[in-house]
Amino acid sequence: MNSQRLNSYGIPLVLISGVLWGTVGIATKSIYLVSDIDALTVGFFRLAIAFPFVFLFSICFLKKERKKFILKDFGIISLLGALLAIYQVFYFASIGYVGVSIATVITLCSAPVIVSLLSILILKEPITVKISFSLLLALVGTALIVGIQNFDGSQQDTLFGTLLALGSAIGYATVTLLGRSLSQNYHPLQTTSVAFGMGAVCLLPFSSLSSIATTSHFSEVIMLLLYIGLIPSALAYTTFFLGMRSVIAPIASILTMVEPLTAAILAWLFYGENLKLSGYFGATLMIFAVISICVNNTPPRTIESLP
Repeated sequence: MNSQRLNSYGIPLVLISGVLWGTVGIATKSIYLVSDIDALTVGFFRLAIAFPFVFLFSICFLKKERKKFILKDFGIISLLGALLAIYQVFYFASIGYVGVSIATVITLCSAPVIVSLLSILILKEPITVKISFSLLLALVGTALIVGIQNFDGSQQDTLFGTLLALGSAIGYATVTLLGRSLSQNYHPLQTTSVAFGMGAVCLLPFSSLSSIATTSHFSEVIMLLLYIGLIPSALAYTTFFLGMRSVIAPIASILTMVEPLTAAILAWLFYGENLKLSGYFGATLMIFAVISICVNNTPPRTIESLP
């Protein structure tokens, strides 16, 4: 009975996690608008706040699947945590240059294609027509999005912001591959929880805690940071991994494409961010690139770490 109930809730849970992840960008931009807090500090608080809750969840729900890390694997997980911190910082920083919509679409839609390319280079997997086609779609889509201005025509350093978003996508892809290497021995939630803690430790020396204490919007900033850490991080990862118990990885990857859609809608509603027609066409091409990679492809379940 419990198994049947879990199966019926799998897809809705994954969809909910995607929607929640899609709110990270708009909350981050809201922090930027009322304070001088930088991306490093936002990244630290997201991981530091989420870590104890995700770790506790892994202890409660992975009693039989939880395993003790061996020393070699703990080193890999430490590297995974550092990369997790870096790619989130790159994503948060790119929002300040190109806005929520562009940063989210480029980061999330480029990452699966980069995963395929890294698999070719590192794992010596063959170059297929599907991978080549997806890469072409992603490149054309990125080119159409880059250089688009906000609705008010203000000039932004779109090139630098795009490079940050692509850097975030490369970091995400590397984290995914590292997660795959560990997925045979450990549940993804277990490695994710530890990676959160390691990522927070890595960012702590670079975060500016004083910038929070001195802001004139202290309570608002604290509420936004708590929201980022608890809702689209701790809660979203919890619902995602519950859903993944009955949803295969390729389907989950497609379902979580609601994340950039959610981010784009919220950015338009709250801050008037709007793409030109060419930008929407480019975003569509990138989404098709992701779907092309995922359809009829069943990789092992990985550490699904989304922005």
